[in-house]
Amino acid sequence: MTKFSETRRLRVVVVGQGYVGLPLAVRAAEVGHHVIGFDVDARRIKRLMLGESYVEDIVESRLTPLLASGAYRPTIDSSDCAGFDVAVVAVPTPLRAGVPDLSHVEDAARTLGRHLTRGATVVLESTTYPGTTEEVFGPLLAHASGMAVSHDFHLGYSPERIDPGNPIWKLENTPKVVSGIDPSSTEAVRGFYASLVDTVVPVASCKEAELAKLLENTFRHVNIALANELAIFAHDLGIDVWAAIDAASTKPFGFMRFTPGPGVGGHCLPVDPSYLSWRVQRTLGQNFRFVELANDVNNHMPDYVVRRLTAGLNERGKPLKGSRILLLGLAYKANTGDARETPAARIAELLTGMGAEVQAADPHIMDEVHPRAADLEGLQRVDVTANRLATADAVVLLADHDTFDYPLISAHAPYILDCRRRLAGPHVDSL
Repeated sequence: MTKFSETRRLRVVVVGQGYVGLPLAVRAAEVGHHVIGFDVDARRIKRLMLGESYVEDIVESRLTPLLASGAYRPTIDSSDCAGFDVAVVAVPTPLRAGVPDLSHVEDAARTLGRHLTRGATVVLESTTYPGTTEEVFGPLLAHASGMAVSHDFHLGYSPERIDPGNPIWKLENTPKVVSGIDPSSTEAVRGFYASLVDTVVPVASCKEAELAKLLENTFRHVNIALANELAIFAHDLGIDVWAAIDAASTKPFGFMRFTPGPGVGGHCLPVDPSYLSWRVQRTLGQNFRFVELANDVNNHMPDYVVRRLTAGLNERGKPLKGSRILLLGLAYKANTGDARETPAARIAELLTGMGAEVQAADPHIMDEVHPRAADLEGLQRVDVTANRLATADAVVLLADHDTFDYPLISAHAPYILDCRRRLAGPHVDSL
C-alpha cells in the first residue's frame, strides 16, 4: 500500500453528521481536505446544504465558505462516498434493552465496503465495546469489499472526545487517541489525525483505544454517581453538600471536583459504561459492580428530583397534582442543544403522570433542528417571562444555560428547585 502523506489533500468521507461527525468533517475541510459528509437523515442533510448548523460548536459562518468552495459537501447519497482515501465512522451506538446496538456501525461498514479501494484507510470513532473494530467492523468491510483487512486497506479506531458547548477544549486542541490493527494502519490513522489536531496519542491496539474511551466515561459516570448519592444523604443529614464540595475542591492534589445534578445524559454517560459492563458479563461471566451501581444511582436521580419537588410543594401547602411546574433547561448539559438521553424527559414524564401541569423552556433546543428533541415530544414549550415565572407554583432548573436571565428568575419565581446551584435565596432549594 502507498505511504500516507500528512500534507496530501485527501478525499475524506465522514459517515454521521451529528455532534461528533459534523465538527470532524468541518475541521477536515478547513485544513484542506475534500470532505463528503454522509448521513441517512434527509432533514439533517437538507439543513446542512442550506448552510444551517444544528450543532452549537459549528457556527454557520464556518459552514458557508466550505460549502461555497466545495471543500465540504453534505449528502444522503451513498454513491458520493466512492473514491475515498480516508473514511471515518461517527454514528450512534445506542443500547436496546441493555444490549449494545451496532446496527448503525454495521450499516456504515457495508456502505463503505462497497466503495472501498486498495490503500484506503477506514477509522471507527463510535463508542463501543473492546473488540468491535477487529471482530465486527473490519470483517464487514472486508466482506463488502472483497478485500483483506491490513493487506489491502488500513483499519483503525480513534475514540471521539467531543464535548458539546465546551468553550475551551475543541476538536483541534484536545489530544486524539489513535490506533490501528497493525503498525501501518496505526501510522495511516495517526497521519490523518495529525493534519487535524495539535496532539496525537498512538496506542498499541484498537482494543486499548476502545477501552480508553469507556474508561474515560466510566470514570465520570462513577464519580457523578458518588456526588449524586452524597447529595441525597447530605440533604437528609441537614448538610450543605455544595459547601462541602467547595471546601474539598481547595485541595490541590488527590481530589477532582464532581457535582450532583438531576441525572446524566448525552451518549457518553448513560450508555457507554454499559457497553463495558455488557462486554465483561458476556465474555467473562462477571458483573462490573461499579458500573451497575453508578447506573442505579444516576438512573434514579430524576425520581429523586420529583420527590424533592413534591416535598418542597408540600411545605408550601401545595399538592403536586394540579400544580404548574416550569422546567428550565431540557438539554442534558448547559449551553448546548443536545437532548440525547436527557434526564429532563424522565422528570417531565413523571410529573405529568402525577397530575402536574408541566411547561418547559430551553432556548438552545428547537424541534426542527434537533432530531433528538423528539424525546420531549408533547411537552409544552414556553418562553421565560416574568408572568410565566410568577404564575408557576414551582420552577425547576435542570440545565443552567448562561442565556437564562437568572435575576429575572430569582425575582419572580415563588419557589425554585435548583438542581445546578445557580440561584440562592429563601425561596430556593438546592439539590
